[in-house]
Amino acid sequence: MSAATTPTTAPASRVQGALWLRRFLALDALVTGANGLAYAAASGPLGRFLGVDPGLLLELGVLLLAYGVGVAALAARGNPPVLGVRTVIEINLVWTVLSLVALFAWLSPSAAGTVWAVLQAAVVAGFAALQNTALRATR
Repeated sequence: MSAATTPTTAPASRVQGALWLRRFLALDALVTGANGLAYAAASGPLGRFLGVDPGLLLELGVLLLAYGVGVAALAARGNPPVLGVRTVIEINLVWTVLSLVALFAWLSPSAAGTVWAVLQAAVVAGFAALQNTALRATR
């Protein structure tokens, strides 16, 4: 039996999957945290530019900062727990859907705000897809 298939050592593909999962979680945390920081620190100017209420951006910024810290904590673990990763994936998917619903049902953003909402929804959906693929590779 080779070292890659012994019960005490994970197969190389699972190890690679775990490495990529942690990287995708870390990138998600970084992008989410930066977005949250921008929303919280510059909610007034960004609100005017995007055509979104600055109070809403401030609240979203604080929420995104907290979420980014949580995702970073998950990424820092050597073997992130499946339940935690699935929760991040599901939250990312919900964020994607709610962003698009809000764009068309509740908000009246500027042209820049419309483009930004669609782009950030696509990025978050991309994170969810990458994280899901990497999670499956760890199993």
